[in-house]
Amino acid sequence: MRKVTASLFSSIDGVVESPGEWQFDHFDENLGALMGTALSTQDTVLLGRVTYEQWADYWPGNQEDAFGSFINPIQKFVASTTLAKADLQWENSTLMDGELKDFVRRLKELDGGDIAVDGSISVVRQLLFAGLLDALTLVVHPVVAGSGQRLFKPGDPRTRLQLVDSQITVSGNAVLTYGPRPD
Repeated sequence: MRKVTASLFSSIDGVVESPGEWQFDHFDENLGALMGTALSTQDTVLLGRVTYEQWADYWPGNQEDAFGSFINPIQKFVASTTLAKADLQWENSTLMDGELKDFVRRLKELDGGDIAVDGSISVVRQLLFAGLLDALTLVVHPVVAGSGQRLFKPGDPRTRLQLVDSQITVSGNAVLTYGPRPD
C-alpha cells in the first residue's frame, strides 16, 4: 500500500502559513538534500484549493527551480468543492472525485510511489485526524513568526503520534517526522 506523507515548514510558535515570509534565511543545503530525498519517492501530490490556486499561478513559470521541475510534471489531485474541472489549467492536475478521505483511501490502494500533501493545511489536518497520514514532517525554523495560521486548533481531537526521525540542519532547522503511534 502506498504511503501518504505531508511536510510543512513551521515557525517555533507553530505558524505554518506563508513560510516564504519567514523561512528562507534558514533554508540551507542540508534541508535541500533532505527535501530532494523525500521528493524522489513521490509520484503523486495532493493539494487543497488555496495551495493549488497559489502554486498554479507561480510554478509553471519556474521550470528551472528544483521544486518547479518536480511539481510541474507530477500528477496533482486537487481537493475542492468550489473549483470545476475546467478551472484546472496547470499540467497534470485533476479534481478529486468524491469526498477527500474516500478518494485518498482508494488512491492508497493503487500501485505507485508515495503520495505527498504539499502545503494544504486543511488537507493535512483532515488526513491526519482520519488516520490516513502515514508521516507528518515538520521543518521547524528557528524563528517566531508572530502571526499566521497554525496547523492545530483548539478543540482538535487528541491524536497520539510517535517520532520516527529527527535531524538538525546546519542553520538550526529541526526536521521532525512523526508517524501514527500503534496502540
